[in-house]
Amino acid sequence: MKTIDLRSDTVTRPTPAMREAMVKAEVGDDVYFEDPTVNRLQAVAAELLGKQAALFVPSGTMANQAAIAVHTRPGDVVLAGRNAHVLLYEGGAASALSGVQIKTIGCGGLFHADEVRAAVHPDEQHHAPTTLLSVENTHNVSGGVVFPLEQIRAAAEAAREHGLALHLDGARLFNAVVATGVSARDWAEPFDTIAFCLSKGLGAPVGSLVCGDEATIKRVHRMRKRLGGGMRQVGMLAAAGLHALEHHVARLADDHANATRLAAGLRELGFRVEPEPQTNMVFFHVDDEMAFLRATRERDLRIDPIRAHTFRAVTHLDVSAEDVEDALERIGQVV
Repeated sequence: MKTIDLRSDTVTRPTPAMREAMVKAEVGDDVYFEDPTVNRLQAVAAELLGKQAALFVPSGTMANQAAIAVHTRPGDVVLAGRNAHVLLYEGGAASALSGVQIKTIGCGGLFHADEVRAAVHPDEQHHAPTTLLSVENTHNVSGGVVFPLEQIRAAAEAAREHGLALHLDGARLFNAVVATGVSARDWAEPFDTIAFCLSKGLGAPVGSLVCGDEATIKRVHRMRKRLGGGMRQVGMLAAAGLHALEHHVARLADDHANATRLAAGLRELGFRVEPEPQTNMVFFHVDDEMAFLRATRERDLRIDPIRAHTFRAVTHLDVSAEDVEDALERIGQVV
């Protein structure tokens, strides 16, 4: 029986074509700026997002944390949506490495301009300075929802009124691009820095990009070194990222369609699915999560709980439409 893995879109494996591109990649020492494939990837990413520069880093966590570090000083406050990845899933890095506090606002990962204004601390000695607004799009633990562009623009305007810098945790930014038809450049426009992952829905084995203006990316580069992210002959990994950007963006629509079908099938089996999937994530309610987890594992179906009584199933490059039907059949057996 084939194992069907719906735990995350991070479990994807390089396709044969991506592996071939990796093998053929030109390489050099990236710390000396001499890896031609890395340089090309960074130029492509900056152009896609309409920014002056980009930097290839090993992980999404490093991308976010390097950006936070350059926008803040120890003791500052970072505003972020409720259940933000930078707060819950990055090992406490923001406080441990940058000495900042993260204050969450809004609901379901989304928030409005008035909530930004209300959350900014008064500029006086009793309060920590509020210096950065971080937006996550799409949102990791709220159903893969897309943060509406006009809502982002309004929140960004409110942040600018108070002198805040703006960072986009766009780990799954291209899911938002495909779901809405809004370009990556338009999503990125309000932000000083943007991080996006190559290793999730885009299917590369590793890596993220941080994009911004040249001066900011120069500071991010220094922070990458400080965090141990300086890499040498890394063109083989950059080649995977280039292949992903050139060949795997449009196909994200398949993942979204598969998620919609999975949600419909789960409802037919009697599960409560909430919210309606917008991208590649399906959240559904289970009364006895441990029994469900054991029963699905016994059937070579991997789905993890995201919180009490709620499971998250994520469609991706290695899950076909046929796999979705097979997964539903196995869940039907559990029911």
